[in-house]
Amino acid sequence: PCGEQPLLPYEACNLGSINLLNHLKKENGAYTVDRDKLAATVRKAVHFLDNVIEVNQYPLPEIDHMTRSTRKIGLGVMGFADMLLYLGVPYNSQEGVELGRRLMAFINTEGHHASELLAEKRGAFPLFSESTFPQDRPIRNATVTTIAPTGTLSIIAGVSSGVEPVFAYAYIRNVMDGTHLIETNQILKERLEQAGIYSEELMHEIVEKGSLAHVPEDIKRVFVCAHDVSPIWHVRMQAAFQDHTDNAVSKTVNFPKSATKEDVAEVYHLAYTLGCKGTTIYR
Repeated sequence: PCGEQPLLPYEACNLGSINLLNHLKKENGAYTVDRDKLAATVRKAVHFLDNVIEVNQYPLPEIDHMTRSTRKIGLGVMGFADMLLYLGVPYNSQEGVELGRRLMAFINTEGHHASELLAEKRGAFPLFSESTFPQDRPIRNATVTTIAPTGTLSIIAGVSSGVEPVFAYAYIRNVMDGTHLIETNQILKERLEQAGIYSEELMHEIVEKGSLAHVPEDIKRVFVCAHDVSPIWHVRMQAAFQDHTDNAVSKTVNFPKSATKEDVAEVYHLAYTLGCKGTTIYR
């Protein structure tokens, strides 16, 4: 099992992630979360992942048996940091953490409701009677939600990965024949163009310095990258999503090379105290 998906022997990892950037709507010039669209996507995704269990061909009979006995699925998200940028909310803020908590609570509640509706039509998972679920509310899947890292998926979708902050807003991509291309976060580019300060020179400076030191304070406050976020805020955000996730949350805490053993110990202790099921550090 991977860190975000603790499994019993012979169970299968069956994950899917909702692109949160596709669930924003603009009202009176400001972005908000489209809760109706998000609820509809959650219902379809739970149905889809449950279907995967049925149509999949398993390499071993033991995997087939265990996967169908618990019918665990793991619906999660990607593009969360990008969503915060459009909403104008800093990742490393109490407002950002609470938004993450409310968002995942909504997804988890809708996901469980969708699984209960499936149970009415298809039956509860076979080991339901031995589970800790309320026996008067059959559910189709023993677990419904997971926050996976979505590395490749988020690159394909062109959004931030999982619930991680944006790693870098501008960087140089080396391609064939020694060509260097500046890759710029499109949301930042839009914001800088709106402010009338976008230029290639500014992007080169952001690449070299790794931060937005020379942009207006109101932009810099919201457009924080992974290394602008202190380890404590990384953990608080992970814990907020874990509060409403059945399985676990994939989350990396980024440390500078000057980090000490005590700094690392503080993060692991806080993660344990706040109820995280595991955490990863990168120094």
